[in-house]
Amino acid sequence: MTDSTDRRTIVITGASDGIGAAAARELAGHGHEVVVVGRSPEKTAAIADELGVEHHLADFADVGSVRRLAGELGAQHPRIDVLANNAGGIFAKHREATVDGHELTFQVNYLAPFLLTQLLHENLVAAHGTVINTSSAANKLFSRFDIDDLDAQRRYSPRRAYGNAKLAQILFAKELDRRYRDVGLTSTAFHPGVIASSFSAAPGSAMRAVYASRLAKLFLAPVEKGADTLVFLAEKHPGIDYPTGEYFVDRKPAKPKRQATDAGLARDLWDRSVAMLADV
Repeated sequence: MTDSTDRRTIVITGASDGIGAAAARELAGHGHEVVVVGRSPEKTAAIADELGVEHHLADFADVGSVRRLAGELGAQHPRIDVLANNAGGIFAKHREATVDGHELTFQVNYLAPFLLTQLLHENLVAAHGTVINTSSAANKLFSRFDIDDLDAQRRYSPRRAYGNAKLAQILFAKELDRRYRDVGLTSTAFHPGVIASSFSAAPGSAMRAVYASRLAKLFLAPVEKGADTLVFLAEKHPGIDYPTGEYFVDRKPAKPKRQATDAGLARDLWDRSVAMLADV
């Protein structure tokens, strides 16, 4: 059980199942004030009821839904110690655009979490909080990152879109940390491992056959293992127990794709992200 002086308000998106639900269970069990966010009303309410915690609904494929979520969270929690941007997944075989006009994988995995973080900025700063982005080794394996084609209008494949979004999450974590570390707001990203979860189980996903198969259960790590680094980053003290602005694997800083360490690219992505969200 966490000491009452170190009890934290921890918001976890994508918390209705998989890694997010596993992290919510462990952190709530340690005595933290956990707030779960999910897209499915039934599954999100179920995990919230199980843990006796607050829950909110949001669809990251709709910027309006993200803005409503931020308004609810901001009003109820003037101080947010941890924002875990965990929602995401691999989606359709063919390119799909959201109601906001952005490529689906890019918006759900990166652009919506970027917006949520921006909207909760004051709440995070008030708590000297930290932002944790659930990235993936896909940033190295699948990305072909083109700053001039963020919405994959010229080239699209499910794996490439996912890899690009996960690389963008690392760039975002590094730039957020660079901009706001001096005022007490820090950020990291991490790879949870190859986990037996439903993140890629949507119809049409290029990896559905792998992750949804019975054989996968024999070789993929359990969701609790995937949540371990998230729990570590949420509970320990950023800048003291671990370095901030880094990409983690198994609780330790690791090397992402070289592009993900490009400070100029990180600044450019930040500015373009702000511009993309200005009119939606």
